Amino acid sequence: MSVLLRAATLDDLDGIMAIETTTFASDAWSRASMTHELTAPGGRYLVATAEGDDTTVMGYAGMLAPKGARQADVQTIAVLAEHRGRGLGRAMLTQLLGEARQARVHEVFLEVRADNPGAQHLYESLGFEPIAVRKRYYQPDGVDAVVMRLSVPAAVTETTPTRAEPFGDAPLDRQEDLE
Repeated sequence: MSVLLRAATLDDLDGIMAIETTTFASDAWSRASMTHELTAPGGRYLVATAEGDDTTVMGYAGMLAPKGARQADVQTIAVLAEHRGRGLGRAMLTQLLGEARQARVHEVFLEVRADNPGAQHLYESLGFEPIAVRKRYYQPDGVDAVVMRLSVPAAVTETTPTRAEPFGDAPLDRQEDLE
């Protein structure tokens, strides 16, 4: 299946919230919080859609990197259950990390649930390292958060050409064949 990665807009909010509330049932962000995230300065949110169906959101990911900052934070990433295991999460996170590199970010941080080894493995495979634990961070479940950090390496080669501009300066359209 061909997948399009593009900048998220408020038109994607319903699709994002459908994934948010099913994926993070006990600690999902509110619609107001997600609206704020999608419109915040320095934020960059992506959605994954099927080629030919640009309205059905299969996954989303977001990062915050204020202009000129040397650190960024992965805010969230989620993929519909039926589309997991196909590389969508990796593709979206890789795109965001490339944009962080273009913005001259030196470090990227994130928190991940301690009871989510699949996500931890994904992050580790991309170079993130665990640096701390925040006890009972995820509420109401009381699950610990593993804080992870990636030292962003300088770009040596460009592996995937895109028309993306760093963090919200221009629309993003990127298509991948993920099967």
